[in-house]
Amino acid sequence: MLEELKEEAIVRKVGGRFKLSTLIQKRMVALNRGARPLVDIQTKNPMEVVVQEILQDKIFLDASGNLQTAPSVPREMDAGPSLDDL
Repeated sequence: MLEELKEEAIVRKVGGRFKLSTLIQKRMVALNRGARPLVDIQTKNPMEVVVQEILQDKIFLDASGNLQTAPSVPREMDAGPSLDDL
């Protein structure tokens, strides 16, 4: 298990364990469908990519529970399926 997931900070950052689980799951689907990582880290582990995207405020769940990218992330970085489809 990734050490970052053992910390309460990431749980509080997204608003609870259920939201964290949902966010991770939706982003993993997007990455598996061809979306590009929004962080530059040296790993092929998609879970590590997702955790870093959360910690760096690159992704979040909106009020409706939809996966969103931060406004500062260029749209071309998120190649792949629309996040609204997830």
